[in-house]
Amino acid sequence: MLSIATARRMLPSLVESTVVVEPPAGSPGAWAGGPSAVVSDGKVYLAYRLRRPIGSGRGFRNVVAVSDDGVRFRELCHIDRERFGADSLERPALVRTEDGRWRVYVSCATPDSKHWRVDLLDAATPEELAGAEPVTVLPGSAEFAVKDPVILRHAGRWHLWASVHPLERWDDADRMTTDYATSDDGVDWIWHGTVLSGRPGEWDARGVRVATVLVDGDELIATYDGRATAEQNWEEQTGLAAGRFDGQQFGQLTAADGMPTGSPHSLGGLRYVSAVTMPDGALRLYYELTRADGAHELRTEMAS
Repeated sequence: MLSIATARRMLPSLVESTVVVEPPAGSPGAWAGGPSAVVSDGKVYLAYRLRRPIGSGRGFRNVVAVSDDGVRFRELCHIDRERFGADSLERPALVRTEDGRWRVYVSCATPDSKHWRVDLLDAATPEELAGAEPVTVLPGSAEFAVKDPVILRHAGRWHLWASVHPLERWDDADRMTTDYATSDDGVDWIWHGTVLSGRPGEWDARGVRVATVLVDGDELIATYDGRATAEQNWEEQTGLAAGRFDGQQFGQLTAADGMPTGSPHSLGGLRYVSAVTMPDGALRLYYELTRADGAHELRTEMAS
């Protein structure tokens, strides 16, 4: 069963971390990150987002890459925002299905709005994802935006945790909760409501976003991104939450006590942790970290 020690291992230590992808520039607003990792056939497959500052391209590309050692990656394909008619792309979710196909769930910003939706690309190989036809699977609505899904195939069903943003007021659209959904096919989803919210007066009061989940039996441990204020948007830090599985669905998540893990630089951003079990059973973490110059880089480390 999952222990507190195992849960703490899901938090990066930064002690022996390695840069996997450099940002497009060395300045605030230039990001490499939003990783989503999959281990398959003895290799690590990684999808991530590249971003330039607002006015210079924002999230302009998702990349899918492969590595033999989990550190040195080779690009297999890339997917640009123009393919979706999107103003920006955010964190992709990479999945290999039980029949061996590949999927990437792409978060797409609607131009001239704060609305987000999620489109699905499906292909026989990772290389072919770039030419797959997008299908909108999480459209959001006039009332809420949806992005950054975390997707798990478990006990014969698809499970999803997504970041949901209210759109009633422009100035509040940065607020976020994590909502949970299930599906029989990973395409048509049934929402089951909010499972994690910010806590008044805490470091995550303004918003929370589940970043990765680890399941053992009926127990679940999640890392999640949180922020206390609107000014910390894009500089979230990482905490832990726990939940349970009732045989059909996962339930509410309870945030762990204590302060979050962050970068020692700038506003302290450390977010979008993706944890995967390597072929030898070790746990490897991928995450987005704020540098001293304000840019974000994609790093990896073995769990301590």
